[in-house]
Amino acid sequence: MKKDEFLFFRSSNIALYRGDAAQVLKLLPKASVDCIVTSPPYYGQRDYKIKDQIGLEVHPQEYIDRLVAVFHAAKRVLKPSGSLWVNLGDTYWSGKGKPGGEDKKQKNRRFLRPQDKSGPRPLCAPKQLLLIPHRFAIAMQDDGWIVRNDNVWYKVNPTPDPVEDRSASVHEYVFHFVLQRRYHYHYKAVSVPSNGGNMKKAPPSVWHIPTATNFKKHVAVFPEELIRVPVLASLPQNGTLLDPFCGSGTALEYAMSHVKGSKGIGIDLSLSALKEARKLLTLAIENNKPLKS
Repeated sequence: MKKDEFLFFRSSNIALYRGDAAQVLKLLPKASVDCIVTSPPYYGQRDYKIKDQIGLEVHPQEYIDRLVAVFHAAKRVLKPSGSLWVNLGDTYWSGKGKPGGEDKKQKNRRFLRPQDKSGPRPLCAPKQLLLIPHRFAIAMQDDGWIVRNDNVWYKVNPTPDPVEDRSASVHEYVFHFVLQRRYHYHYKAVSVPSNGGNMKKAPPSVWHIPTATNFKKHVAVFPEELIRVPVLASLPQNGTLLDPFCGSGTALEYAMSHVKGSKGIGIDLSLSALKEARKLLTLAIENNKPLKS
């Protein structure tokens, strides 16, 4: 099977593929990507009505195993000096059965989720926080990745979490993985003023960022500020960024408009998401957005 069989759109600096990410990644050239920035579907949060979608596995470990398999395939495609950034959120096991009435937290969550069913203890106990992001990160370590940071995204304007017996959930994680001790990291592009203001220091690992104002059809959109550090720190000029769960193409668009000469590769199962990505990326190219260094 050839990668062009999955090709949805191609221009001089963008290629979009429709298909299973692990399968498409196996067909891309070895060590051809400088940086990977992505946010996979979260466990049990949305049903995209697409065959073989990730996120609705019966058990959380099956979900984690599928994600690790995708990034194992990505390891071959990423250059040794490259970085992988993965945004991932957590969820609770409820065991309540089929939902009824309005979900006050997520209007898009009107389906029987895996975590609404009964499951094996001790992990799948009602009210259990599954700790999926860190279970995933440990599984990635076991697969040979080096974890550099578990950056915390504090949502300045979180979706209301109407609970009375625990703290409201207002954060997610952005993991930074690398393959070797030395890797490309543009420190000056992301450094922040020190307390005295005369020197620069590394950006903090807690990011205070609002959720995206969603004018797109895709229901889970990256806030641009969330991908600023990953792109500016890890994508060299004239480099290639890959998003294996590209959705509407926010990470690709940001890279093209902020890093000189950058190219992008996006993969997604959703035809509607890829159509939106193609439209937005084409518009970005036509508008020739000013590059920021």
